[in-house]
Order: sequence, then C-alpha cells, then structure tokens
Amino acid sequence: MGQYQYAYSKMSFFNEDAFEQSIIEHLCDQHGYEFLHGPDVPRSSDAYDDAFLPDVIEDAIAKVNPGKPRQAVKAAIKKLEDIEGGTLVKKNKAFMDMLQNGAEVSYFDGRQDVNDIVYLVDFDNPQANEFHVVNQWTYVEKGTNKRPDVIVFVNGLPLVVFELKSPANADADNEDAYQQLQNYMKQIPSLFTYNAFCAVSDMLHTRFGTITANESRFVEWKSADGSYESTQYADFTTPLDGMFRKDRLCDILKNFICFSDETPRDAKILAGYHQYFAVNKAMSCVERAIAAKDGKGGVFWHTQGSGKSLSMVFLAHLMQRRLDSPTIVVVTDRNDLDSQLYGQFSRCSDFLRQEPVQAKHCEKGEDNLVDLLKDRVANGIIFTTMQKFTEGTGALSERSNIVVMCDEAHRGQYGLEERYDAEGNRHSGSALLIRKALPNATYIGFTGTPISEEDRSTREVFGDYIDIYDMTQAVEDNATRPVYYESRVVKLKLDEGVLAKVDAEYELLTKNANIETIEASKKDLATIDEVLGAPEVIDELVSDIVEHYEQNRACELTGKAMIVAYSRPCAMRIYEKIIELRPEWRDEGKVGVVMTQGNQDPPEWFDVVGNKAHRKEMAKKFKDDDDPLKIAIVVDMWLTGFDVPSLATMYIYKPMKGYNLMQAIARVNRVYKDKEGGLVVDYVGIGNALKRAMKDYTGRDQKNYGDPNIGATAWPKFLEKLDVCRDIMHGYDYADFMETESAAKRASLITGGMNYLLALSGGSVESQDGEEETLAMEFVEQAGIMLKAYGLAKSRANKAQRAEVGYFQVVRELLVQLTTQGGGHGGGGKGKLTLKQVNERIAELLRQNAVHSDGVVNLFKVEDETVSVFDPQFLKSLSKMKERNLALEMLRKLLEDQIKGYRKKSVTQAKKFSEMMQGMVNGYINGQITNTEVFEEMLKMAKEMMAENQKAKDLGLTDEEFAFYEALTQPQAIQDFYKDRNEELLAITHKLAEELRSKRTMDWQRKNSARSAMKAAIKRLLKKHKYPPEGMEFALETVMEQCELWADNEIR
Repeated sequence: MGQYQYAYSKMSFFNEDAFEQSIIEHLCDQHGYEFLHGPDVPRSSDAYDDAFLPDVIEDAIAKVNPGKPRQAVKAAIKKLEDIEGGTLVKKNKAFMDMLQNGAEVSYFDGRQDVNDIVYLVDFDNPQANEFHVVNQWTYVEKGTNKRPDVIVFVNGLPLVVFELKSPANADADNEDAYQQLQNYMKQIPSLFTYNAFCAVSDMLHTRFGTITANESRFVEWKSADGSYESTQYADFTTPLDGMFRKDRLCDILKNFICFSDETPRDAKILAGYHQYFAVNKAMSCVERAIAAKDGKGGVFWHTQGSGKSLSMVFLAHLMQRRLDSPTIVVVTDRNDLDSQLYGQFSRCSDFLRQEPVQAKHCEKGEDNLVDLLKDRVANGIIFTTMQKFTEGTGALSERSNIVVMCDEAHRGQYGLEERYDAEGNRHSGSALLIRKALPNATYIGFTGTPISEEDRSTREVFGDYIDIYDMTQAVEDNATRPVYYESRVVKLKLDEGVLAKVDAEYELLTKNANIETIEASKKDLATIDEVLGAPEVIDELVSDIVEHYEQNRACELTGKAMIVAYSRPCAMRIYEKIIELRPEWRDEGKVGVVMTQGNQDPPEWFDVVGNKAHRKEMAKKFKDDDDPLKIAIVVDMWLTGFDVPSLATMYIYKPMKGYNLMQAIARVNRVYKDKEGGLVVDYVGIGNALKRAMKDYTGRDQKNYGDPNIGATAWPKFLEKLDVCRDIMHGYDYADFMETESAAKRASLITGGMNYLLALSGGSVESQDGEEETLAMEFVEQAGIMLKAYGLAKSRANKAQRAEVGYFQVVRELLVQLTTQGGGHGGGGKGKLTLKQVNERIAELLRQNAVHSDGVVNLFKVEDETVSVFDPQFLKSLSKMKERNLALEMLRKLLEDQIKGYRKKSVTQAKKFSEMMQGMVNGYINGQITNTEVFEEMLKMAKEMMAENQKAKDLGLTDEEFAFYEALTQPQAIQDFYKDRNEELLAITHKLAEELRSKRTMDWQRKNSARSAMKAAIKRLLKKHKYPPEGMEFALETVMEQCELWADNEIR
C-alpha cells in the first residue's frame, strides 16, 4: 500500500495551468512578446478554422514589405491559405520554402500583371516583426475541435506549438505530450502546415522537434549563449532564452531548419543547440579569416554521431547568405566518404538553393575538378577527394571567396612538406597541393575526433579549434551513447609479442603509400596473413564470435552486429566459416559481406560481394531494423559516415589506431530507444590503442571514458547492483528458480517475489533526491541499472547469474506494468495489457537469459483475456489469488486507470469513485482498515463500476450519454422524483447530447458572454422538458458541470 499511499498523498499547486502561465510570462517579460488569450481573440468566423491571427497577419506582412501594395500582401496570404501538396509533410515543406525565401506572387496593380516576392518575416530586422504568445487557441477541422496549450505566432503565423504536462502529475510526462502532438497532426493537420517546430515539456525537461521527428529526436536546448559549462543546470527557461529571443528565433527559422529528402518520406531537421552555436562561431571564424587573408578558418570538433554532416550543410547555407557569392569546395580523402557527404548535401539541395556537383576522375572531361573550378567566378558547391589535386594541377582559382571544407581534417588533409624519391621525383603533401590549386581560399576542418598533439600540420593548415562538443557532452545530451570495450584476444591463443609485431606492420602498411613502401606492402600483408589468417585461428575466431553473438548480443535491440576484418580475403574466410557453422544463416539472409570488388577476385566471391548496386541494397537492408540481415562483415567500407542507430555490437579483427579506430567504433554510439551503449569486442589487442587515442580527448572525456573496458566499468556495476537487488529481496527465498526446470515452479516463484516486494511497500527508503519511495520502487530502479550493465557485460556472467538476472528482470518488468503508468490498462492507460502478452513476454525474457523450463511459464491461466475491471471472470480470479499483495496492486492499478478515464467523461462517476478511493486510502493510513479489508473494498468498487457499465447498456446509452444521464439524476431527490418516469429522463438525455454535439465547435472557454449564451441554450432545452423539477434548481449545477467537462475534452 506504500505506493498507493504516496500517489494519493502527494499534492502540488503548480499544475499545468500555472506552468503555462510561467512560459507566457517569461516570453512577455524577458523577450517582449505580446500575450493574447486565445478565447478572447476575434476570429474571422464561427467555424474556428483560422490558422493565422486574423487581425495581425495582413498588417504585419505589409510592415515587413514596405513599398509593396496591399494586393501583393493579400496575394501572399491567399497563397498561404491555398497551399497544395497532398500530405502534411509536403505542404509544410512548401510553407517553409515561403517562410525562408518569400512567397512568389502575381497580382494586378491596376495597369498590368506583376510578379513579385512577398516576405513573411523580416529576418534582417527582427524587431520589425510581430511576436505573439497565445494560449488555448481553438482550431476546428472536419468537425474535430482541438486547443493546443501555447502557440508562438510570428506575424500572425502559428510557427511553434507547445504541448505541456503538469509538473505535479506523475501520470503525465513528455511521452504523453509527444503523443498528443501526433494526435493533433492527424486531427487538425492544417494548423501544422504552418509549423516551424514543436515543443513538449513537463517542466523538468523541455524538448524540441519537427513534425517528422520521432520521440527520440525531440531534444533539449541546453544553452542560452553557446556555453557548455552549465548545461546540466538547464531548466525550462533556458530554451526560452536560447531560442526565443527575437533575433535568435528569426535566425533559427531562416538558417537552421531544413528538409532532407529521405525515403520513404522527407525528414524535417531542426538544428540542435550545439550545432546552432558552433555553426555561428564557424561563420564568424571564416569571415575573420577572409578579412585577415590568412586562410585559417579553424577546426570544428564535434564528436562522432552528433550531426557533423548536417552542421556542414547549415554552415554552407549560412556562408551563401553572409559571403559574396562564395564557391564551397568539400574535400574528403575517400570515395565512399565523398559520396556519403555529397548525398547528404544533395538531399538538402532545396535548402541550399543550388545543386551540389561531384568532381569525377581526373581524366579530361566535362565535370572534372579543373573544369569545375578553373573559370568559375561565383557560387557552386563542389565535392572532391584530395587525390584529384595532383602535382600538375596548378592554380585553379585565385579568388578569395572560396571556402574549402575538409571532412576528417586530421586524416590526410595535412602535409605541407615536399619529398623526393631516389629518382628525384617530387611528392608534395596533400595540403600543399590543395593550397597551390586554391592559394587564396579559406580552409575549415571538420572532425569527429580530436587533433593529436603531434599533428602540427593540421593546425598549420586550419588554425585552432572553433568549437568542441566532446563525448561527455554528447552523451549527457543524449546525442550519442557511450562505447564499451571487451577483450577476447585470449580466446585466439595468440602470443602478445606476435600481436604487437602484427600491429606495427599493419600501421606501416596503412600509411599513405609512397614509392619506397609499395613493394614492402605485399611482404607486410603476407606476414599479417600468416598470423591472423591461419586456418586454425580463423576457426577459433569465428566459433567464438558466433557463440558470443548468440548467447549475448542476438537479442540486444535489433540484433545488428558488424565484424571488421583486416583484409578482403580475411572477410571472405570469416563469411565462409560462419556459413559452415550456421548454414541456415545464408538461406535466411542473416549475414553478408560488404567490400569492394577486385578484378582478380575469385569468381565465387561475386555471388557474395556483388556490385555497387548490391552494396547499396545491403546498406538499405542493414539500416532496416526488421530486415533479416543482422551481421555485416566489412573491411574498410561502412567504418566512417555510415549510421545504423540500432547497431550495438562491433567485433574487431583488424589492427587500428588513433582516429581510424575512434571513427570505426563510433558506428555503435548512435542513439536508439533504450540503448545503454555500444559494445566493441576486440580480437586483435586494440585496448592500448584505444587508451592512447583517448589522451587527445578533453579532460572530462578521459575521466569518464578513458577506460571503456567492461571489466572496469559495466561488470563491477552489474555485480554491485545485483547485490543491491539481492539485499532488497532478502527474506524471500527464490533460490529454486536457478535450479528448477519446472515452469509451474518458476511461475510460482515469480508471482511470489512480486507479492513479497509489494508487501514491503509499507516500508520506504530515501531516494537520491530526498523523496521517500517504496522498496518495490527501489527494486525497479536498481534492477533497471543492473540490467543495463548486464546487457554490456553479459558474456562474463555464469549460468547461475544469468538465471538470477532472468528472475529479477521478469519480476521488475511485471512490477513496472502493474504499478506504474507504463502498464496502461483500463480507462486511462497507454495500451491494454493482455494476459497472453504478459506470458509471452516472460518466455522471451527467460529465453534471452538462457533459462530453460519443462513448459511455458504461465503466470495467468487464461491467456486470451484482456485485463479489465469490467470482466467478472478476471475479478473472480483476482479474489482467489494467494499472492494478496500482487492481487491488490493489480486491482488498484485497474481502478485508478478507470477513475482517470471517468475524470475525462463523467463528473458524477469521477467524483463518486475518487471519493471512495480516497476514503480507503485515509482508512488505511489511519490504521482503520487492513490490506485485506482494502482489497475487499476495492473488489466492491470494481463490482459497482461493472454494475454501472451494465446499467448503461441496459438503458441503451453510450458512455457519453450515460454521463449526461448520471448528471441529470443527481442528487437522490431527482432520482426519487423520476422514479416512475425514467423514459422522460432518457428523452432529456438524448436531446441534451444531440444539442451539445450540434454545438461541438463552440469554445466553452471563450468570452463569458458566449459561455453564458451556451448555458442559456441548455437551460432552455431543459426547461422545455420541465427539468429540473420545481424547487430542485440546484440540480442544474451538476448538469452544467458535465456539459463543460464534455466540451473541454472534445476540444483538447
């Protein structure tokens, strides 16, 4: 009963309305917005279908277009109203183009037809625009009446929609707010045609996203000024200051929202706070470098996975606006990276207002690098690899408005020296060749990993850091996830000295080959092959990978894993051995090889490797979470610039160091649902290289992630939290769970453990924030931490530990389903819980932890029924459960969800059953009734709810109509009066419901006069039916309250 007591005793006066007012006051007081109360704003008609502020939009747009006639302004507004395009996303894309670039209009000026551009916002003079914050703005579409919490209008356009949840309501959070926005987009999509971005907030966390963003892509804006120092202290006012300052909002609207043409639908992208501030810093650095004529634009270090490619897009867009017709040259050091980055820019070409072009091979041709740059006088976004700059290229352009953006700045772009071979041939560093070709350009470097202290050439080319968004900040912001390391080198029984030699020789092999080292390369590779490619070593490697994957990683998220081989022949040997061990994986399409094809490759390789189109299809399959392709074997491809968020495991059989290593392992650091982190499994001894690479990272990165070994991180945390869970469960003997094979015995131990924890709910512990919480809640929290660590360190667990984890995992998940909002059954939940689903989930959890039984573990015998408070069979089974605390908790949850549902539809039922529940709580707290008596009282309440549900059916009334009927029959005196005239009450009920449905577009929260008029209409209807009886006028109060409740929930 402890949770039950806690939930009902915690009260707060800071509700959603107060939070709404706080946001409004901050925007008005701190940033000069004008407040309008939605119901008081004059509308163009009673249809309530104004997306714009009727009395604002025309004058505001006219103000930002001085000199243009009203005909032009009206034509622009008409074009906005008539946006076509089919889907909401396409319409919104058309609107954003007009918002950012102006609306192209045609109008007759009295003499002739004129074509012109009308701007919707003055981005250069933010103060010239009209900024309004409006609450409770009613919008009606296709008979659906909704009212978002807060909308920010700019020049009368509804650009930002806020959906808020009460900080005092534990049952509502940002997940609910996000879902509410999704519902609005389906119910009133026309309002969102004109949306720039949305916000959800429960006060603790305020997140922003676009109409195409999934919930994980709604992110916090954690800085008001670009500093990362205090982001952990960000509150709801931080984004209001960071995004909604008038000049700041105009900048974001114009320069930091774009569409990326994706499949199956376009993605609308809002820059994160780190991208916004860093891109603006970079722009200032480029302008300074051009003015100083030193060419050093700086280095932009944002950790891998944090959106570096899109930051480059935003910067390119900004440079086109701020510089004089610049030509932007994007340089990479590999063809696949060139294609990936070119693809991202191409998908954003509408935002960039031009199509990027990709330089082809250096043979003379229409699109080669020389032709693209030689005679160009302005503009252009050109992609090329550094290899296209050769000794004979010479100066391609001496213009100073050329900006060279180098991706992965430290990998090959540096090298200002010249060398000569034995024959006297000159070999210039890549940076020197580019400098010769573009001597007056400004150079800006982008990197996902830090520049090594030894890489002095990089600083000579680019200058110092512009902005550092390190690994720690990215993880804190949920922009990336941490990467963990597990060594399994010992499994291959390779001598450490031999591995060290292999590592050194591979480093020599992978350096930029020059004349002296080309011949040595063949020898080096042969030496490496002799050690790592030996048949017995490959056999041991693949056997261990398959076992490790099946036992520990196959069930992690979507089961996606990557194997990195040191060479193409090695990749094929690994593939062939996997198919030998698991032939069904080939038929299922579970494993594949991704690498380039060579002319000298054996013919049988082609069926596995395929051509470029095949590799493109493989990429599509691997990115699809539901596709059977789970394991990709790679050599060099996909190790940079290839994102699969659900990828959680990488097996490394390739010596790597420094930035190459850090770039590769970053494939598993992307954010995905409940992903705790990525796991890198090492078979060649990269541990020391990983530690050395971390030395160039920030101090806090070294502290937090300097040793990612699971043996020093996840495993100790797992053992610590496993002991905590054991301590909480001390007093309940579940030891047989790890030994028995009986499904029935296991089911009994699971329900017994849940019952034990719920019995401890009367006791409490102090949580980290000082709040008291029950031991059951503490178990849920601690077991959750334990399971996250276990997911990474599972391979170290023995059989008994795996079984014990399986037990704790099942108990925890069922507690969450039955004692928190996540279970969501009944009237107000987020989804119905079926007993069959519960049992299937238990079976899946036990299977993942290698817990085997002699049958199916069934906690509940009736598999197909849905848990419902209106099901007499289920209530009967509850009353017979021997685990009384578990039964009590299930029943409590069902009743609370049903009462929550009543609060949205029935004044009388909500009041009646809330008072009954509160009475039980008070009785329990005061020691007047026991747990057993509470359970019996709850059973009675459930049966009463069931009786009322049946009464509505017997009367032929819907739930909505029954709520009106119940209101009409309050208090008891009314029931007595109509005792033998119930048909009259039913007739009044139907008429009342019809009257309200016909007026469903009327806003009850509008002006008092309109509200009074509606009440008068209802009173006239009731009076016509001689209701209420003489002397019982007080009965009207309940009826009117029910009508208002109905109207409010129709609108929201």
